[in-house]
Amino acid sequence: MSTWKKLQDARSFLFVPGDRPGRFRKAEESGADVAVLDLEDAVKVGNRDMALQEVVAWLATSGRAVVRIRAGQDVTPLKGLPGLLGVMVPKAERPEDVIGVHETLDRPVIALVESAAGVLAATSLAGARGVARLAFGELDLAADIGAQPNHRAMLMARSTLVMASRASGLPGPVDGVTAKFDDDAALARDVCAAMELGMTGKLLIHPRQVAVVHDTFHPGDDDVAWARRVVGSINSGGGVATVDGAMVDAPVLRRARTILVRFGSGAHAPASKEAEGAA
Repeated sequence: MSTWKKLQDARSFLFVPGDRPGRFRKAEESGADVAVLDLEDAVKVGNRDMALQEVVAWLATSGRAVVRIRAGQDVTPLKGLPGLLGVMVPKAERPEDVIGVHETLDRPVIALVESAAGVLAATSLAGARGVARLAFGELDLAADIGAQPNHRAMLMARSTLVMASRASGLPGPVDGVTAKFDDDAALARDVCAAMELGMTGKLLIHPRQVAVVHDTFHPGDDDVAWARRVVGSINSGGGVATVDGAMVDAPVLRRARTILVRFGSGAHAPASKEAEGAA
């Protein structure tokens, strides 16, 4: 699997502080789809140089991970590292913010949208060269606009990222963190709310969140069975059918096929953007 496809298919991105190298292996073995070595918020200012050295050393040997850099950080120390899957660019607001990182490192970029300017530029960011996916930082956005980081206040921003992703041929964006890492019910609610809008991944801050996210992002047996009935109801000639007393037309058929493709083979990444950034 290419690194591009791996990032586009991932449901879970688990952060680990870059200055805690003892946790790198644990994050990689946590079951999360992608480990994210964090050089930004999780690292104390005085530990930044040490964190970068530890991340470079890890990715130069056996480790494989995405790295979240600091805004405006010199990324050349990461160049050529065999274990670098991609780069998460925080506070992304302009296409040039992400294009420059992609061109320097030749790796897929996840544009982390965390500000009002970033939300309004979501379409440009999603269409920028090298961007594999958008991600959402609702805590920073809430602070930026003076809002509460709840579902109602963040609805427009989340929906904007979903629409921008779709319009640019990207998979659904990655939802932000659930800060209460020991509340499985709250996490499941957050994932369900994100799924309803069309988001397809989640940023995590603790390994215990991985299982809940994976279980919740997968459709239930009833949903899969419904999708199979819908797909089976349409003959090769097309037309309209009825399943479970409801009409099946082209949009319903597309939704059913999406469920089967995304959660059957996992191949939901659009071919055009995947091919552009395969590594």
